[in-house]
Amino acid sequence: MRDLLFISHRIPYPPDKGEKIRGLHLLRHLSRSFRIHLGCLVDEPGDMQHLPRLREWCAEVAGFPIDKRRQKLRALAMLRPGRPLMLDYYGHPGLRRWVRYSMARRHMDIVYIYSVAMASYVEDVQRPGLILDAQDIDSEKWATYAGEARLPMRAVWSREGRTLLAYERRAAMRCDHTLFVSQQECDRFVALAPETAARVHAVENGVDLQRFAPGQAFATPFRTAGPHLVFTGNMDYWPNADAVRWFAAEVVPPLRQQHPAIEFHVVGANPGPAVLRLADRPGVRVTGRVPDVRPYLAHADACVAPLRIARGIQNKVLEAMAMGRPVVASPQAFEGVRAAAGRDLLVADGVEAMCGGITEVLAGAHPGLGAAARTAMLQSYAWPKTLAKLDALLSTVPATHLTASPA
Repeated sequence: MRDLLFISHRIPYPPDKGEKIRGLHLLRHLSRSFRIHLGCLVDEPGDMQHLPRLREWCAEVAGFPIDKRRQKLRALAMLRPGRPLMLDYYGHPGLRRWVRYSMARRHMDIVYIYSVAMASYVEDVQRPGLILDAQDIDSEKWATYAGEARLPMRAVWSREGRTLLAYERRAAMRCDHTLFVSQQECDRFVALAPETAARVHAVENGVDLQRFAPGQAFATPFRTAGPHLVFTGNMDYWPNADAVRWFAAEVVPPLRQQHPAIEFHVVGANPGPAVLRLADRPGVRVTGRVPDVRPYLAHADACVAPLRIARGIQNKVLEAMAMGRPVVASPQAFEGVRAAAGRDLLVADGVEAMCGGITEVLAGAHPGLGAAARTAMLQSYAWPKTLAKLDALLSTVPATHLTASPA
């Protein structure tokens, strides 16, 4: 069996956020063909306990804890012209030594770089055998943040967007293949970096269709009769926090004029002060971390995804659709999802359209929406089907051993 070094910016367990979900399913899939040597950063102290769980799929697991605040200070202290802050935020001397040691003592047939930030760990590795799973275009995210921010952060995010795009282009040219989660992301990156066209491919996210399935018996997590609207996602992620703040302020009040008992549930870990304060609004509930989001999805009258800033494919949309729930999503949250708007889910742009779509769902105007959503997921988003594209790409990589340059 061939050896694969998997370097990740975040421990891929538990599968409670987008990149961790994708990372875990990648490990499960790749373990059928490779001995996996996993090196990862751990940015939540409680996640260190999950390292042994990953040995089910990995021959070797090494996790290195980081403190988010210290990493931010570290990145600022190491700031120099042309270098993205992200590289030093995710920099860790221990992981760097482990990567070098692992490649010195064992021939690695594939190095799987999970996120552009981790490409700096193998800058001295010679091709072939490098796979960069960028997932989405991080530089575009920072450029979008800059457009929404005030000074001085506008200047900081704008600089990060510029310098990171330059780094993304260099990293993509060093690797055999660079992967994104949708064809739309691929097309956009190639427009920004035309020289990478032959190296860029879409390997979409999937959804666990057995875990996220309709008909499971969950006790309701709600205390009232509702109707109930549900948003799921980690709340320390700016686009999620922005979405729920906008929805609570702009959409919930007019909805409550028609449905006084309606409740909007913000379901996800790490809500900051601004999100926590939303619970002071009539009809808004903020749960924080929950052990399982499925009861909330199963008992929701509608699942909403009102993102105004989005990159790649939204797992929250896939999971709700897989459970056969009516979904009302913004155009940004819908981008990249292979489903038919109006048949499989509703796409609504702006307050009036969002209110209208939700009101129609609550009135029973779209009785087949949930079933159609489930069918769309079965047809397109089973993990074995989406990751078959990865197998095809890996089969093109020559069986040449990789080594790092001497220290």
